[in-house]
Amino acid sequence: MRPNHIVWGMRLELRICKHCYEGEHGNDQKTAVTQDMVACAEQVREYKDLIGLDALYITKVTEGDPGGAEALDVIVASIEGDQVALSDTQLVMEDGDGNMLVYPEPKDILQVLTRNLNQIQEQTRQDVDVELSPEGQALIA
Repeated sequence: MRPNHIVWGMRLELRICKHCYEGEHGNDQKTAVTQDMVACAEQVREYKDLIGLDALYITKVTEGDPGGAEALDVIVASIEGDQVALSDTQLVMEDGDGNMLVYPEPKDILQVLTRNLNQIQEQTRQDVDVELSPEGQALIA
């Protein structure tokens, strides 16, 4: 797939930790990056029709949520010690054929979302830029 190629029929779901988003974990850098991801996703969702997205869901999960996926039932897991740990941050993309891509890394999530914003900017005269935090800017620089 070419970087600027629009794929019709795609759905995205951004899944983030509600506590990180609200700054309750005390990690200012993670809070800033999480807020950047949500701001980008909200802007993409506002203009989704211009790039052929069917839907963009934003799900804020808390510890103990049974998976937390609102629309796309894919959850990244890892092994920590002898326990299975579910990822509280991920971007899931589903194309029109049902193929799914999962991005669990904040850097990748921000890159995907800002590329979507760049595609949108090419289709409209509206200013769709999102001002990223210094932490978000450094992550995708």
